[in-house]
Amino acid sequence: MNQGLHPVVIIMIEDDQGHARLIEKNIRRAGVTNDIVPFETGLAALSYLLGPDGSGKVHEGKPLLILLDLNLPDMTGMDILARVRESAHLHHIMVIVLTTTDDPVEVNRCYELGANVYVAKPMEYEKFVNAIQQLGLFLSVVTVPEVS
Repeated sequence: MNQGLHPVVIIMIEDDQGHARLIEKNIRRAGVTNDIVPFETGLAALSYLLGPDGSGKVHEGKPLLILLDLNLPDMTGMDILARVRESAHLHHIMVIVLTTTDDPVEVNRCYELGANVYVAKPMEYEKFVNAIQQLGLFLSVVTVPEVS
């Protein structure tokens, strides 16, 4: 691998450990070997994503992908999505929303806030696997040049 190029890191924000294991298993089954950094609370995930200064600059130029559950114990996934999209350094990150509802109002709100893909779990299992497989192809060909 070329020096100065970074593989995409997957940030998984999911409080249910059973779901988290299932998601990771399916990602691996789809052939995606990228690092997965798990978070069980929105605050922990935002702290990591936004960094010590709260701007997200700590991740500037780093290829990240967020797998986001909407129902977290401390805040909603929509709050996290909004904060990520507000950050000048993070707004370009791909966000896949994984949630147990397929309420059209919630789906539309997620897309309005800037979600890239919305998958209701577990009903749309095939859609999730398909999205992850496409993501696997995407991740295998995409590397992001290091920002100097």
